[in-house]
Amino acid sequence: MRVDLLIVHAAQVVTPLAEGDGQSRLQVVNDGAVAIAGEKVVAVGSSGEVLATVARQEGTEVIEARGKTVTPGLVDAHTHLVFAGSRVEEFEWRTQGRSYEQIAAAGGGIRASVRQLRRATMEELIEAALPRLDRFLANGVTTVEAKSGYGLSLVDELKSLRVIAELARLHPVELVPTLLAAHEVPDEYRDRRNDYLDLSVEHIIPQVAEQELAEFCDVFCERGVFSVEEARRVLLAGKAHGRKPKIHAEQFSRSGGAQLAAEVGATSADHLDYVDEADVTALRKAGVVPVLLPGAVFFLGKSRFAPARMMLAAGLPVALATDFNPGTCMSESLPLMMTLACTQMQMTPAEVLIATTLNAARAIDRASTLGQLRAGAQADCVIWDVPDYRCIPYHFGVELAQTVIKRGSVVYERAKGTAVGAIKTDEEHA
Repeated sequence: MRVDLLIVHAAQVVTPLAEGDGQSRLQVVNDGAVAIAGEKVVAVGSSGEVLATVARQEGTEVIEARGKTVTPGLVDAHTHLVFAGSRVEEFEWRTQGRSYEQIAAAGGGIRASVRQLRRATMEELIEAALPRLDRFLANGVTTVEAKSGYGLSLVDELKSLRVIAELARLHPVELVPTLLAAHEVPDEYRDRRNDYLDLSVEHIIPQVAEQELAEFCDVFCERGVFSVEEARRVLLAGKAHGRKPKIHAEQFSRSGGAQLAAEVGATSADHLDYVDEADVTALRKAGVVPVLLPGAVFFLGKSRFAPARMMLAAGLPVALATDFNPGTCMSESLPLMMTLACTQMQMTPAEVLIATTLNAARAIDRASTLGQLRAGAQADCVIWDVPDYRCIPYHFGVELAQTVIKRGSVVYERAKGTAVGAIKTDEEHA
């Protein structure tokens, strides 16, 4: 068997294995190896087994991974990647006792980011986002779901999604675009919210679908934002135009968003800090992936984390994500979210690794190609500078990814500190 890249003699090669019905188990191979041909994994197992089945040739790259751990590339299934400026002043206000809800009611929060993004050009937004993608890559993340939602007009939502498309061309991190026009009601529609819903449903969603700029359609279903009835209208309009539904649900209160996710057959329901057993049962029956965002709870200074153990006990394929955004979780570190899930939601290291690989891939409808190291999967993997996968959430606050491989090519090496070939020229795409 011809191979282009061999990773051998890793202390551990660790991967989730799907077992059907949304369930998974973690496989740990000591003295492990991964063989890659082109953009695909062709063999995984012990170094002895893999070396006996593959043929090295001139040009085969061999990476000795002694003392290291190899995992699939991490998948961040919920981010707000494209924004302008920051909301650092809101962070300071929260340290002085003002809540997120109070800041939003006074014109801050999402609407502040909307004003900033509308003033920015596409070039400025791209320039701001590329270093963020570098930081994701340095934290072992090879795939990122990226939402719009700071434009809240036809022109600016299209601009945001076109930025995501251009970033996907320029950077090795794989991007999965989501339309979030129903993120908030913008300033100019505060007294006529129904008109903004009409704009979203009758103009923004159809235009985005026609131009194939987003795969998913999302909505923020929450007290003071969009009601269940309003969110249902948005998601059904998205489905009518071929956009798969996602939903921000039960972040600050039990709004009914989780039940709506089950009703419309959403791919994922995200946040879920206030769900109860009935909600969990409905999500399980409908096959909705829960995406939990402990970084947002932590960053907002709150204490009610999503009930991960209840969901796991019910058999839900729990995923974790950063919720990277300028207001409620300014972090590109998915390993930090793994640590928070372990310490605050009592998830085990094995559960958080599955949650940030295979289950996260399920949350963006990529489980057939991403989130696993197995023959035929896309060759996305990370070599971590630790001898045991449990050290990834255990040794927190530092960058542990040593080498990152995307589609069979090395795209990041920590010694160099930058993405390898991050910017692709027009000639390279010709």
